[in-house]
Amino acid sequence: MSEKKPSVLQGFKAFLMRGNVVDLAVAVVIGAAFTSIVNSVVKGVINPVVGALGTKSLDSYSSCLKDPCTLNADGTVRTGIQIMWGSVLGSTLNFVITAAVVYFLMVLPMSRYLARVEARRKAKEGTQGTVVVTELEVLEQIRDELIAQRGTGSGSGRG
Repeated sequence: MSEKKPSVLQGFKAFLMRGNVVDLAVAVVIGAAFTSIVNSVVKGVINPVVGALGTKSLDSYSSCLKDPCTLNADGTVRTGIQIMWGSVLGSTLNFVITAAVVYFLMVLPMSRYLARVEARRKAKEGTQGTVVVTELEVLEQIRDELIAQRGTGSGSGRG
């Protein structure tokens, strides 16, 4: 009379075995590895370019909200209120670069591939229900009709 409920462990196992959970786990691992690559590009390429124009790191760009902004020897603020807008700019650049690379190297090619697959599927479905007649077949049909007309015409006395 009592129905046997699946155990929590069995439910967890079923959850983990779903395809989308595994795909998500792979995406997180690849995303974490990719983030380190993007951070290296920003630190190794973008920051030196910014350094040629100003300071060596975007993190050093800041503004003082309440004067006087004085710093301790370790770089912490002693007096005043300092806005560290350079670190926000660096993080924004990291995000934009990551998003652009993901879009252009992963999303765009995959969407184009899926569109081609869908177009092929629709073309295949569209040709299955219709009869495709080639030019040669049309000419053969015309020839057969002309022969048939001649054959019926010759029996009527025209020669």
